[in-house]
Amino acid sequence: MKLKEDKMKTEEIIRNVPKVMLHDHLDGGLRPQTIIDLAKEIGYKKLPTTDPSELAEWFHRGANKGNLVEYLQGFEHTCTVMQTKEALKRVAYEMLEDMKKDGVCYVETRFAPVFHTQKGLYYEDVIDAVLEGLEEGKRDFGVGYGLILCGMRNMKNTLEIAELAVNYRNQGVVGFDLAGEEGGYPPKKHLDAFQYIKQKNFNITIHAGEAFGKESIWQAIQICGAHRIGHATRLVEDIVFDKDGNVVRLGELAQYILDTRLPLEICLLSNVHTGAVDKLENHPFIILFREKFRVFLNTDDRLMSDTTLTKEYTIASELFGLNLDDIEKLNINAMKSSFIPYKERLYYIYNVIKPGFQKMREKLLSLKV
Repeated sequence: MKLKEDKMKTEEIIRNVPKVMLHDHLDGGLRPQTIIDLAKEIGYKKLPTTDPSELAEWFHRGANKGNLVEYLQGFEHTCTVMQTKEALKRVAYEMLEDMKKDGVCYVETRFAPVFHTQKGLYYEDVIDAVLEGLEEGKRDFGVGYGLILCGMRNMKNTLEIAELAVNYRNQGVVGFDLAGEEGGYPPKKHLDAFQYIKQKNFNITIHAGEAFGKESIWQAIQICGAHRIGHATRLVEDIVFDKDGNVVRLGELAQYILDTRLPLEICLLSNVHTGAVDKLENHPFIILFREKFRVFLNTDDRLMSDTTLTKEYTIASELFGLNLDDIEKLNINAMKSSFIPYKERLYYIYNVIKPGFQKMREKLLSLKV
């Protein structure tokens, strides 16, 4: 079913269908007003402005420079104001409220606890506060969640974070991630953390193929045991095209990922902002989708990239001609790929996503009459 209807805009349709997001950074999605409020509470004076609109524009302008290192600089401000239990709880709670407004029915958000201990909080304090905010948000807004703990590529304490993730597996933490700058920090340097997670039968997602090539993706999967890949933009390097841009064949890595249905967490806008792709029109997402890879869309950092999941899908619809069936398929892909138990995934697919999309189809048909 086509999305564009005279009486209902594409963006409105997409916002009102149930969506799933698995790649969202908690410290990359704060509301500008919340940053201002929290900075005032702790006497933080380094914000470039205390006007919410101007601050939002500052973050977006600073992130949209075409490389990952500069993109990450805005996190200095967001992490600085997230150093108390109250601040962490508020940010987590507001994130779920924002998800509700965006039509997201389930979200997996991630963050690195190491960045929130500057004022004396222990890791357990940090994680408990975030989970408390998420649990209250779930109760108030009806949005399901899972929390992913990030270890940082340039740090040596990733095993400790992996152990924390496992310790909290029955309290809302659903997996472990390796994040941060790719260049010079290969995931294989953190093998002890990944081996621990695997031994504990837990879940791994790894940022790979964003700022570094297909080798990073191969290493994340085959050496470190990733169950999902964050971004994987450079997987296109393992695909052979003819002169007209048609896929001729897949390389061994791409074929393996396709055959094993290994999920790829695609983030359109942030990939342009970090320089992973030069422009949206050239994003390999549509190639991967048409070749039947298990892909789905995400926001990455909503504040830095000035985005929502609705915006990501709206852009994909307009640029690549996605219809309502495609968007449903992508969100089912996402739900199949989540780190929550199998029966819970089935519940969301058959009791939330499919009925929600069917309800929208019926509404669009009624508007035609």
